[in-house]
Amino acid sequence: MVLSLSDFFGDFDLQYGDPVPDCLREAGETIPEGPTDDGQGAFKKVLSMKVVHLIAIFILIYVGVEVTIGGWIVSFIIEVRDGGPSAGYVSSGFFGGLATGRVLLLWVNKKVGERRVLFIYAFLAIAFELTVWFVPSLLQNAVAVAIVGMLLGPMYPIVMNQTSRVLPRWILTGAIGWIAGFGQAGSALLPFITGAIASSHGIKSLQPL
Repeated sequence: MVLSLSDFFGDFDLQYGDPVPDCLREAGETIPEGPTDDGQGAFKKVLSMKVVHLIAIFILIYVGVEVTIGGWIVSFIIEVRDGGPSAGYVSSGFFGGLATGRVLLLWVNKKVGERRVLFIYAFLAIAFELTVWFVPSLLQNAVAVAIVGMLLGPMYPIVMNQTSRVLPRWILTGAIGWIAGFGQAGSALLPFITGAIASSHGIKSLQPL
């Protein structure tokens, strides 16, 4: 999440009013709206906002897919591609790509635009995952999985950054907590579903998921 000048003045504003709106406006900052007087608490307001639930569902799927690929790709490489003991390096490549993608692709995010680049990363990640599914090459699969990790890496920070822009500041903490909680649920739910399906249909079911 990217902090703005207005975030640093939050506690000061609550105690002493709002002495700096003109300065913030001159600095190009958007003055966030305050809480409404309709009697709703912050948590009730979070639960009533459709955008919060849409982001939470996206994060649930994203984190679930991320953990599923990282955890199950080793089994896929061993059972389907006869990867042997070195298959663990494929998972390392995925998580290495996940970490480096969040740093190396920052300039792409800025140049293309965060909302637009999110769709581009998703499309490319699906395309590379399809090559893992259909191309019977251990080396190609290992490289493709690392690239998928790199493409997935920036998604979580981008979503959180966009969340801070579309939601009012006074419910942001509760909203991000709710969204992150869904992400943790996804990290348990989707790998479980994958394991249940794989037990009946084989580990190849990982790729369609």
